[in-house]
Amino acid sequence: MSIHSSHMRIVGLIVAGAFFMQNLDSAIINTSLPQMAVSFGVRPVDLSLGITAYILSMAAFLPISGYLSDRLGARGVFAAAIVVFTLASVACGAARSLPMFALARVAQGLGGAMMGPVGRTLVLRQAQKHEIVHAMAMITWPALLAPVIAPVLGGIITTYVSWRWNFLLNAPLGLIAIVLVLTFIPKQQPQGGGPFDVRGFGLSSVALTCLLYGLERFSAGLGGWAMSLTLLALGALAGIASVRHFRKVAHPLLELSALSVQTFQISSVGAGLILRAVISATPFLLPLLFQVGFGVSAAAAGVLIMVYFLGNVIMKTTTTATLRRYGFRRILVVNGTLASVAIGLCALLGSASLSIWSGAVLLFAGMTRSMQFTCLNTIQFADVSRAQQGAASTLSSILQQLATALGVGISAILLQLVADFRGASGVDLPDLKITLAIVSVVGVIAALRNLKLPHNAGEEVSGHHSA
Repeated sequence: MSIHSSHMRIVGLIVAGAFFMQNLDSAIINTSLPQMAVSFGVRPVDLSLGITAYILSMAAFLPISGYLSDRLGARGVFAAAIVVFTLASVACGAARSLPMFALARVAQGLGGAMMGPVGRTLVLRQAQKHEIVHAMAMITWPALLAPVIAPVLGGIITTYVSWRWNFLLNAPLGLIAIVLVLTFIPKQQPQGGGPFDVRGFGLSSVALTCLLYGLERFSAGLGGWAMSLTLLALGALAGIASVRHFRKVAHPLLELSALSVQTFQISSVGAGLILRAVISATPFLLPLLFQVGFGVSAAAAGVLIMVYFLGNVIMKTTTTATLRRYGFRRILVVNGTLASVAIGLCALLGSASLSIWSGAVLLFAGMTRSMQFTCLNTIQFADVSRAQQGAASTLSSILQQLATALGVGISAILLQLVADFRGASGVDLPDLKITLAIVSVVGVIAALRNLKLPHNAGEEVSGHHSA
């Protein structure tokens, strides 16, 4: 292994560790809601304010991450993001009321918004073309592993210590991460540039917060549809206005040139966006299938979900070799189709008992999900130039957030529409199965759209050479 490759691996592991802290924190909160509600003297449902505050804060500040990275240096911004996230985590653990907790979550969202795209940019700038697959796989595993560990770890901490330590745990983790960043990641030279694009920041922040909150309201079943649809309409209008603004100003907050790169466009905005939304709907629909459809306990459903996420982790060991053998285009089409079919197979489950059939379906769904996400996360940067990496990373983070919210929000809408069409008073097993089938079909169609990619798409990155 060369010195350069070894250094890239070190940087990748440091960034992956920070991502793990962030993803664990986001996943672990759900295990503590009843105990937190008792501490704050509120209903468990009221704590959705803390979850929403984090999502909206992250959405609002995502657009400025690339700007700050270029102007101040990626290492400094990444270290500062970890500091903000860590201090905000301590504030969450020390909060004595729901408003204090919500404010701390806003600060956490700010740190998270900087951490994701800037950390990815740091890794991309250290990696050669042939190392990008390994680099992206390295920093993707936290998002796959954290949901497996979070329910168990959060349950143990909440039961035997205190829910506050689910957040206070980030203090030593954050301190270690900051030391490692300042020790092993080289200082990045600022790129300079024009003045801060205030109008672009305002338009893009309004667009993202309205879109994500509108979709969040659908998924949480908050109120009627009028407010949610209004938010989505405002978000769409602000989004169109922000894109037009970015395209015509001399110094845009967000450079959009990466969208003209075919591999980035297809994997981030085209088929990739739809497939991300389809696959992201699964962790939302499966717990409902098991608990609402089959009537099992949350603990039993958690075991089945762990099997699903275990497939995600297992697949990571073969991703690089598989890409080298078959190339991006073939995997995005074939594996994307299989990942979508796997979602449809979940609709054929007869019960929520952990049988050979259900275990195999969930494991297969998790494995194909992992492969598809790694391919999408990697190919989008295959043909992006060094100068475009910062803006492309920010765009990628924004689009991934939108895809996840879109998948969950539209699935919630579909569930309600199917139930209304049947004349049912509430969502039941048939509605969940029909929704899973519809989502599966949409995923297959999106996967086939990857046939637009050339046969040699991303070959320099995957190491695969087509005939």
